[in-house]
Amino acid sequence: MRKLIFGLFIAILPALGLAAGAGVHLDDMSPDHTDKESLQRGAALFTNYCMGCHSMEYARYKRVSDDLEIPAALYEENLIFTGAKIGELMKNSMNKDMASGWFGAPPPDLTLETRLRGESWVYSYLRGFYKDETRPLGVNNVVFDLVGMPHVLVDLQGLCAVKPSIGVEPSVEPLSGNINHGDVCPEYAIEGSMTSAEFDQAMWDLTNFMSYMGDPVKVERERLGIFVLIFVAIFFVFAYLLNREYWKDVH
Repeated sequence: MRKLIFGLFIAILPALGLAAGAGVHLDDMSPDHTDKESLQRGAALFTNYCMGCHSMEYARYKRVSDDLEIPAALYEENLIFTGAKIGELMKNSMNKDMASGWFGAPPPDLTLETRLRGESWVYSYLRGFYKDETRPLGVNNVVFDLVGMPHVLVDLQGLCAVKPSIGVEPSVEPLSGNINHGDVCPEYAIEGSMTSAEFDQAMWDLTNFMSYMGDPVKVERERLGIFVLIFVAIFFVFAYLLNREYWKDVH
């Protein structure tokens, strides 16, 4: 019984993690692990903007290099800044005690973040920062209220002066033809180097990469699943015929 209860708890743990953000409207994000160019761009974004604080210590650089079709020498030269070798785990060098003093808690490992939160949550969160002078770091997040993380992507997106329009579908005014909520951020306190559409695409790539890291065998698993289903279907035919042949003389 104890094992059954423990198994059920493990099964519903991701749902409990999502419950923390219940009631928040999210923008949909459906990952594509076959898009190698997107995954490569996402890997570059994660390395340059996220890995200074966050690790992915349940994965190895070599596996990522092979799966994303990035030559090992090129990956080691451009996407490993800690001096680690290509075969090592994707850890960072941030001291956890110091990080706790800066942010209130050490930044979490992100290997399984999309498995816990979901891709739509991560995608919306990355685009949900806005200016809030009441917060210690001067920013808040519409998806994760009272967030303790700085807006590390501010040079790309800029800083939204008001709450971003996350989870709001764009609409067209019938008379003027103006598009409402076409951009996530309606007003900027600081301009970024990317347009709203470019930043959305960049965050899609980053979320796509994080989704791949949480389930690196998804494409292969789905490919093998097709062959397994075909085998089961063929086996069922022979099993049915054998069963009918076996039982025909029983009565």
